[in-house]
Amino acid sequence: MPYPPPLTPEQKLAEAKQQLGLPRIIVICGSTRFMTEMTEADLRETSAGRIVVKPGCDMKSPHQLWSVPAEAEALKARLDDLHRAKIRLADEVLVVGPYIGDSTRAEITYARSLGKPVRFTHPDVDPDA
Repeated sequence: MPYPPPLTPEQKLAEAKQQLGLPRIIVICGSTRFMTEMTEADLRETSAGRIVVKPGCDMKSPHQLWSVPAEAEALKARLDDLHRAKIRLADEVLVVGPYIGDSTRAEITYARSLGKPVRFTHPDVDPDA
């Protein structure tokens, strides 16, 4: 009798979320110039019973953590890695804002490569529409 193939890490995560009874996890993506809109989207998704993760730093606004250019560049790389981890964790991606830049476009491509559904607050900016 053949054994079933082992579960992939993604299947293990999905199974663990189901066993824990977790609601859908939504990751918000988009340019940080739309942080106000992201906060509104967070409010709406949370009130609909979903867990929301989103960018936690707006590097377009001045802050001492990214005031030194070399340190800011390293931080940006770490934040990009962290956001890709949020995408892997999420069940769905919500892209916020009327503009899609290179970073957001890369996040959309990454999410879709993982089979994650992607929604848009402004569907006309979907690069694949």
